[in-house]
Amino acid sequence: MGISRDSRHKRSETGAKRAGYRKKRKFELGRQPANTRIGTKRIHTVRTRGGNTKFRALRIDTGNYSWGSEGVARKTRILNVAFHPSNNELIRTNTLTKSAIVQIDATPFRQYFESQYGKSLGKKKGDEETVKRSAKLERKLASRAALATVEPALESQFAAGRLYAAVSSRPGQSGRVDGYILEGEELAFYVRRLQARK
Repeated sequence: MGISRDSRHKRSETGAKRAGYRKKRKFELGRQPANTRIGTKRIHTVRTRGGNTKFRALRIDTGNYSWGSEGVARKTRILNVAFHPSNNELIRTNTLTKSAIVQIDATPFRQYFESQYGKSLGKKKGDEETVKRSAKLERKLASRAALATVEPALESQFAAGRLYAAVSSRPGQSGRVDGYILEGEELAFYVRRLQARK
């Protein structure tokens, strides 16, 4: 029968049934959802109107995530879907869509922080190992020391090695699962929602 995006099959605002005066048209078509899952990269191309292409991600396990307060982005592994605002079924099946809250590997961001500020994230005071550095590098790191602050909620996630992030790209359209790390009010909101689910 085919998926259609027309509104002719719907009732009018008053509830009256509309008269059917034509068949379905190509420009009204819809397609099956991508239902992107976490797994080894598998992306199909779809020819669309005007000879353009969409990239339908069927399986994907990495994405480019930005850390807003630091102004950096790193490619990292997606571990699982933690929360979804539209449907709990998408959490159970680990389906990736826009606005899904996922857990990502913290390692690339920890490495960035250590190289930028010379401080280790998510480690206890006694666990830090001393690294031999030149005097010039020590001065450079000392000048950045005031900027090396991370909110406690984020630091506890670094200790666990998993960060909460939101997906901001559309995997079924662009073939990418990119997003940003949750911080501040937004992080607090989703942590409350996650605890409410438990």
